[in-house]
Amino acid sequence: MTTTIALAGKGGTGKTTVAAMVIRHLLDEKLGSILAIDADPSSNLNFVLGMPLEETIGAIREDMLDQIQSGVTGGLAGSLPGGIAKQDYLDYQIRMALVEGNNIDLIAMGRPEGPGCYCAANAMMRNIMDRIGGQYDYVVVDNEAGLEHLSRRTTRDVDILLIVTDPTQRGVIGAQRVAQLADELDIKIERRYLIVNRLPGGQMPPALQKAVDEMTDGQVTFLGVVPYDPQMAEFEFAGRPLVQLEADASVYQTVKAMIRRVLAEQ
Repeated sequence: MTTTIALAGKGGTGKTTVAAMVIRHLLDEKLGSILAIDADPSSNLNFVLGMPLEETIGAIREDMLDQIQSGVTGGLAGSLPGGIAKQDYLDYQIRMALVEGNNIDLIAMGRPEGPGCYCAANAMMRNIMDRIGGQYDYVVVDNEAGLEHLSRRTTRDVDILLIVTDPTQRGVIGAQRVAQLADELDIKIERRYLIVNRLPGGQMPPALQKAVDEMTDGQVTFLGVVPYDPQMAEFEFAGRPLVQLEADASVYQTVKAMIRRVLAEQ
């Protein structure tokens, strides 16, 4: 059975960092196979995981639509030139775009859609991703900043939603909007948690604590605080993958304890 863990929140909150620490824990504990999905157009999950990335879903989609719209004769309705069915083409190309690692595979959604309606292509891709995801024990989705992934319903059937905020009132408001929109769209999410990330000293000011308490007084559970870790800056400056942080790094140990608690509650 696949467990899907998705991360959401406004830009700059450190969703990708938290995603990397979640994946690091799953790998360290050998809890099963992992599919990491980078749904952020900036596509930087591969950097923090130390995995190469040569192709994205966005590029595949653009190439397919270019072929369909090129007017080349010989294709049947619903197929590419040469009679290749669109879904078969997408399925093959997406599998080719998978970056394979040791107990982890990575795929990136890439840049957002260009002009015109891409609804049909997006629907096919979601179906393909659903089929691929079912082959793994864990799917970890690092979503794009903001609410677009929710409004387009690309985040769905989620077991664990980790809403990440920075230690600001604006961040908590943004996190609350994510939770509210998920309710409005009736997205199937089993459990929702709030994480306050990059808090200097690890102690929340009273005003921020009040905002967090108000947001988590309901369906969202406050999971805890991830303290600011100076090791992170060193790794960022050096361009080293964050999954290579020392095992005793505070950011890793904190997220490790969080995800252990979350998985124990399943």
